[in-house]
Amino acid sequence: RLLLSQLFQPLNLQASGEALWEGRAGEPGCRSHRLMVQGGLIHPASPGCYHLLPPAVRAMEKLVRLMDGAMRALGGQKLDAPSLSSAELWRASGRWEQMGPELFRLSDRHGKHYCLGPTHEEAVTELVATHGSLSYKQLPLRLYQVTRKFRDEPKPRFGLLRSREFYMKDMYTFDACEEAARQTYELVCAAYRSLFQRLGLRCVQVRAATGTVGGTASHEFQLPADIGEDRLVLCPAGHFAANVEMLDGEQTLCPTCGEKLAQSRGIEVGHTFYLGTKYSSVHNAVFYTPENKLQLAEMGCYGLGVTRILAASIEVLSTEDSIRWPSLIAPYQACFIPPKKGSKEEEGAMLLERAYDDVAAALPRLAGDMVLDDRTQMTIGKRLKDANKLGYPYVVIAGKRVCEDPPVFEVWDQGCGEVMYLTKEGVIELLSKAPVP
Repeated sequence: RLLLSQLFQPLNLQASGEALWEGRAGEPGCRSHRLMVQGGLIHPASPGCYHLLPPAVRAMEKLVRLMDGAMRALGGQKLDAPSLSSAELWRASGRWEQMGPELFRLSDRHGKHYCLGPTHEEAVTELVATHGSLSYKQLPLRLYQVTRKFRDEPKPRFGLLRSREFYMKDMYTFDACEEAARQTYELVCAAYRSLFQRLGLRCVQVRAATGTVGGTASHEFQLPADIGEDRLVLCPAGHFAANVEMLDGEQTLCPTCGEKLAQSRGIEVGHTFYLGTKYSSVHNAVFYTPENKLQLAEMGCYGLGVTRILAASIEVLSTEDSIRWPSLIAPYQACFIPPKKGSKEEEGAMLLERAYDDVAAALPRLAGDMVLDDRTQMTIGKRLKDANKLGYPYVVIAGKRVCEDPPVFEVWDQGCGEVMYLTKEGVIELLSKAPVP
């Protein structure tokens, strides 16, 4: 059994934001940041850098499994590029100078210059170009990774929403012609929309500037939120959505239907770019056509902020003092709360533990996804309050009716805010619906 007392999840659920941050690096600037520190999900290491504690890693691994499935369904092949990237690659594309102080730059003992990769267009394009025998039969080629990225943010804030070190899923695609590359672009955008839908997050795809990545078309995937750093304009009928940086002047009406555009703020959680031959021409990423002639590959690149999605989902779904997860990526699906030691229901502790074991046996996929809150020196009410704050989708309690025959458990379904009274068989049936990616 997973016992809460043995998990490395330092809880500060009663601490205020100010007390929590006294003498530590950074400031809790938003709800998700505060809740993630109080709930023992992250711990500040230095400005913009965080320890991801075991529950946060569990949530991230679930999210990555969902992304892996979505990318494999598109024919994606997973790789892992080095974090250290040669300055020569970045100078060739012009981005060594263009990126300015955002790049973490360093030199080795031989005086060679490198950066810690904030993104990997140069590295992956050069990798493909190095293997010069690519044939049109191998296209489309869709390579992706999930890895740490680094960005020297001038003012890191909002916890994992704007940090210096973060996890990203980035995909680089190579196609034989513009038409095929545009089809790839639409496929990946549709996969992103579907992923956010599965997570139960309202995500808006908006037109965006190409920035330092470049290319001729770009979209951001934004979660509308008051603390979002991007300003968006949205057509109420869904015909038009853009980051305001894309607009000429003050555009107030939808160009399609003439409706007044609504303004919103958003947290960017994904970004897609149609690159054309911007990088393939620099690094000579070519393939052999059916006529055996060499031709430049048409490229796209696609990013999802893994750690940012974790924080953004908590930001938009949670209350001020209680975490709410997309159920698919909750670190644990269920928390079991036995009676307080010395209470008249204490004999129910064994019945609850037996129910825990029976659920694990009946539903093996949930065996590692349940926690037993063994802090029996505390009242059930206090532990239920903590469980509510930590956002377990289901809480199973051995309350007053546990001594009935058969025993009846009090079950809280956080998703619909419902309380049920169920036998062990009822608990197993309910938890069989719990999603585990």
